[in-house]
Amino acid sequence: MATDHKLEIFRGALKFKSNTQKIWGVLILLTIVTVIEVILGIIKPEILMGHIFGMKALNWIFIILTIVKAYYITWDFMHMRDETPGLRRAVVWTAIFLIAYLVFILLQEGGYVFSVYDEGYIKRDF
Repeated sequence: MATDHKLEIFRGALKFKSNTQKIWGVLILLTIVTVIEVILGIIKPEILMGHIFGMKALNWIFIILTIVKAYYITWDFMHMRDETPGLRRAVVWTAIFLIAYLVFILLQEGGYVFSVYDEGYIKRDF
């Protein structure tokens, strides 16, 4: 039933009276995060252009905010919060390892491609 779902976000800090209110609350949260991403993408503050772990701090912020949005979409809209702990762990840990692996591959391959183009060692063997 619809009343069986938990009607709060932020670990109970913000509670809603109905599923409709909760949907709007999560939508507003996701909209705020997206607006922050867009504003940072347009402004590109100089303080966030320094490199951390081989990538600009601004890019790390984009990755983290995207993970936050994915978490809330999965947790609230896909009702992961109402599932058994074993299923939640299986889904969440799989996603965490996959995201970490993809970020690692992007950093490794992106750095290699950049160095090849930057140093001019392009060899074509046709």
